[in-house]
Amino acid sequence: MTSYRARQKWRPSLSFIIFAVLALVAVLPLLGLFFFRLYDNQLIRQTQAELIAQSRVLAVIYAQDVRAQLRNNIPLGAAVPTEALPDPGDQVTPIRPELDLAGNDLLRRRPDALPATKPADPAYVAIGARLMPLVLDTQKVTLAGFRILDPQGVVIAGRQEAGQSLAHIEEVAAALRGQYSAALRIRVPDKPPPPIYSISRGVGVHVFSAMPVIVNDRVAGVIYASRTPSNIFEHLYRERGKFLLAAIAVILATIAIGLVFSRTVTRPMRELVDRAMRIGRGDRNAFQPLQHYGTRELAQLSDSFLDMAQQLSRRSDYIATFSAHLTHELKSPLTSIRGAAELLQDSLQSKSDTLTRSEQQSFISNILGDVARLDTMSQRLRELARAESVPQNEQTPLSSVIENLKSRFTGRTIIASGCLERSIGMSGEKALIVLAHLADNAFRHNAKSVQVEATGEPSTVRVTVSNDGDPISDANSDKIFDAFFTTRRDSGGTGMGLAIAQAVMVSHGGSIHLRPLSHGVAFELEFLAV
Repeated sequence: MTSYRARQKWRPSLSFIIFAVLALVAVLPLLGLFFFRLYDNQLIRQTQAELIAQSRVLAVIYAQDVRAQLRNNIPLGAAVPTEALPDPGDQVTPIRPELDLAGNDLLRRRPDALPATKPADPAYVAIGARLMPLVLDTQKVTLAGFRILDPQGVVIAGRQEAGQSLAHIEEVAAALRGQYSAALRIRVPDKPPPPIYSISRGVGVHVFSAMPVIVNDRVAGVIYASRTPSNIFEHLYRERGKFLLAAIAVILATIAIGLVFSRTVTRPMRELVDRAMRIGRGDRNAFQPLQHYGTRELAQLSDSFLDMAQQLSRRSDYIATFSAHLTHELKSPLTSIRGAAELLQDSLQSKSDTLTRSEQQSFISNILGDVARLDTMSQRLRELARAESVPQNEQTPLSSVIENLKSRFTGRTIIASGCLERSIGMSGEKALIVLAHLADNAFRHNAKSVQVEATGEPSTVRVTVSNDGDPISDANSDKIFDAFFTTRRDSGGTGMGLAIAQAVMVSHGGSIHLRPLSHGVAFELEFLAV
């Protein structure tokens, strides 16, 4: 016997999947902290842009002081290459920040200053002295460090390293050749970092900017600025109260989502599984609507499942009832055949005839009659089995069915009218079974004629089959479609004709009903139209 149960292996439960999804949703904001380096990179470029603007202002002031000393033959530095000079026709020559934390721009800590090979020119020392107050005031507001260098890279203004050379540093060397340069270097704190350094202090890097001062197309000096960029961790540390509120909001939102999932998915699914188990154990009280459906799809699934379960239950009850009736119907003729056969056998085995010839013929006649009844019953059972088979794109014109019906009951009066040209969603064989049983019942109950009237509708064909035979009593009108119910059992009736007709109609999406009449009998049939 083939088993259709799911192969036994570990499978996550629906609750586990929902919990995993909710946990991922809750953790996503925390995982986003690992991507804050991208934001740090943006802050680094913002810091570089600020240093460019501040250095440019100091460079302009520095250049004015140098131009004022040109008449005193102040020495200038290296000539700026032609390709490095801005186009005189350009109205704007912006310097765009391009440092990239994710690239290869991160260098080791800045090299220490070296002793100058020769001291700075006194004229530059004087310029540095005049710019020093401006540098100090700027540092108070911007928190940036500034070094003002002469054309040889010697510090002429700054809080530290005055008189020392920075010409060996890469970005300074590039600026002394007339090109702006910047570098991102590892930041070395003055004191050991605290335990929460990574959150409260910064990214651990320093932005260095070397802005050349150009006078008469020659380098007159360098504005060397540096600053530690701000970062998102510092912002979060300052706003930790708001961050905590945001975390609480995320947790509450996750709980709310979980409750919605539980009410709309998990709870209805568990209730549906419980109903399936109860129905499997034979609990008839399980055929009740769910308390909560949650979603439209689950409501449809529940309705479809309960409908299927009810149909299977009704089918099971029908099979049990049908088997009981069939056993009862078969028992009577089989008992009669056995009794008659045993009497005939006893008569043959006795030395003297115990049965007269007329009695023997009577027993044989009873046996043949019961055999005929059993044969008729088996034929009706085959018709019932075909009637309940699933239809497959069946159709036939109603007119051809009427013609076959008239040919089967030759010599009987069958009058047909209405839209007989319409096609119905049923094979000609099965439609003939339905109409033949109705006509046969009518003629067996003293009907002189049968009238068939068809009425066409958009999606159905309504057929009324009436006759002028014996009427059906009110007491029997509710039983006529029950299998094995008959009022002419003595004359060979099986009580399966109308049950077969109803089974054919229902299996093909149609219906059959008894219509009340003051005289005669009428049935109303509804076929699907094609």
